Amino acid sequence: MEPAPTDPRADELARALPPKLRMGTSSWSFPGWRGAVYADGAPQRHLSKHGLTAYSQHPLLKAVGLDRTFYAPIAAETYADYAAQVPDDFRFLVKAWAEVTSTTLRGRTGLNPNHLDADCAVDRCVGPAVEGLRGKLGTLLLQFPPQGPEATRRPSAWTERLHAFLDALPKGPRYAVELRDAALFTKDYVDALASAGASHGYVAHPHMPTLAEQRARAAIDGPVTVRWMLRQGLAYAQAKERYHPFDALIDRDPQTRADLAAMAVDAARLDVEMVVVVNNKAEGSSPLSVLELAQQIVQASLAPEARSTSGS
Repeated sequence: MEPAPTDPRADELARALPPKLRMGTSSWSFPGWRGAVYADGAPQRHLSKHGLTAYSQHPLLKAVGLDRTFYAPIAAETYADYAAQVPDDFRFLVKAWAEVTSTTLRGRTGLNPNHLDADCAVDRCVGPAVEGLRGKLGTLLLQFPPQGPEATRRPSAWTERLHAFLDALPKGPRYAVELRDAALFTKDYVDALASAGASHGYVAHPHMPTLAEQRARAAIDGPVTVRWMLRQGLAYAQAKERYHPFDALIDRDPQTRADLAAMAVDAARLDVEMVVVVNNKAEGSSPLSVLELAQQIVQASLAPEARSTSGS
């Protein structure tokens, strides 16, 4: 599959971005991206299995979110097929299976026996991803859907279970935890992540505080994982209907873009890796959001205060 013609602006921005910053999108198989990521006429039926080769040739797309793994585990061989399509410096942000992070299961009654089960996570999530992706595995993202009133009433008890779960996972892979309950985003939670060698997954989502507020509670002190998912005031289904076919920026979000640019400048100053993954439901078209975000990061990096801070 052929990529879209190279945009000279994207090439120039890619050369000016911090070297340890990688940006990308949530998944990649969207026909509306023809002309921006894929060549005009790219067959839709091939995008899912073979689109990564063209996607990874875009100068600004050096990472991708592997979202299908949230809904069902995939085999190491499937991960290896994805890895074979991209260059060595490309990274995958892999979402762990929902059965590991959800208290209940859709369509079933009762509690989920695999919730926070480290053995299940190793067998169905961590092991296959590590084996199949090898050095191209960036971060294993543990996205926790709303955990229910029992957890939010007693966040310290939930945090203890989370810590025990993380502490039992194999050392080596990079783990990030992404919440959908603001009540669980406590100092104990931040401390538990640090103790277990994991990190907070910063997320722009209506259920969570702003990125600036998240940074105030969980300061950048190591590799950064951030996802720009959904704007305030829209539900997921509403955004999907409003923005389809994801070929234009419909609702720009300058505040989130500015927060992300500030995070990128700080990560570069601290010389840590940062991965930013953008969803189509953030503004309407994630590749176009990445392009505008890259422009803002470069501008922020060249600002006098940024140069002064970086030199301190």
